[in-house]
Amino acid sequence: MLVFDQKILCSFMFLLTGVVGQMVQYGFNSTCAVRGSTVTLPCSFTPLASFTQDGKEIPLKIVRVRWCVNHEICQTTTPSVYDSNSSNNNPRYQYLGDMKSNCILQVRDVQMIDNATFRFRMEADNVKGHFTKRGDGIDVRVVETTKMSIKSSSSNSTFRRGQTVSLQCTSGDCTVHQLEITWIKDGHALSETSPALLLGPLTLEDSGNYSCVLKTDNETRSDPFRLQVEEGNKSYLPLILGGVFGVLLVVITLILVIIIKRKRAAMSRNDGGGVMEQKPADDIYTSIQPPAAAQPGTQRMETSQETEDVSYAAVQFSANKHTRKLEETANSSVYASVVTRG
Repeated sequence: MLVFDQKILCSFMFLLTGVVGQMVQYGFNSTCAVRGSTVTLPCSFTPLASFTQDGKEIPLKIVRVRWCVNHEICQTTTPSVYDSNSSNNNPRYQYLGDMKSNCILQVRDVQMIDNATFRFRMEADNVKGHFTKRGDGIDVRVVETTKMSIKSSSSNSTFRRGQTVSLQCTSGDCTVHQLEITWIKDGHALSETSPALLLGPLTLEDSGNYSCVLKTDNETRSDPFRLQVEEGNKSYLPLILGGVFGVLLVVITLILVIIIKRKRAAMSRNDGGGVMEQKPADDIYTSIQPPAAAQPGTQRMETSQETEDVSYAAVQFSANKHTRKLEETANSSVYASVVTRG
């Protein structure tokens, strides 16, 4: 009895796992598209990995995927807008998915016949792997082409330089998810093609008249939106920097003047007043003049001349009174020597 209960429990868990594991999920339940635009239907799926037959586990493999409209099961002869087994699919319907988990469908150049409910179906190499999620799907509402309009992220149309603004190209009849948009500024097309145009940080060159239009229908062109960019608040930073630089220049100049004055004062003190003392040359020459009668010859005159040279060389700078006394003593000695020789 216990073994039988365990078999039932295991079978139930396996069946539950298979049911839970086999799934289709849509990105949203409904959307709105303007005729002539492009809409993308997000979708993902989880296939059944295997099933049990006669006590054996048999793996499954997805071999076919389909998208159909206005049908609960989307099987057998149900018309499909996309069939992976068909080579005659309408090029307006582009399958962007795969056979594993991605089932995104893109509808281009939306027409009024696309006003319907879209559903996805997976088919495996065994009927036990076929699956369509009943009751769910994506309802697409298609509206006629109308004039587009621009909505700004700000209530103002005048901005300051450095700010950021987003312009949204919309249709007044519905909220658009994907649109192939051409943005125009002052008569020139911009590179941006999404419904939202992000501008920033704004510069003066961003000023102008902006409009948007469906890429497939020029009649949907919106009225121009005037965007004006002005200079921001004046910055006083250059004036502040100039003032600081001027103050620093004055301070540096004062410091240099003080340093120069101090150096000059120090040099004056070291020189003892900077006065050069020199003995009068006439006194020396007068003191060493020999008597007129005494002329012993050329040798005595040469000796006298050498003595004069020595006496004149004794004249030098004096740094203090002690040095001057030494010089006076030396001069007296020289004078006495000259007199003695005479």
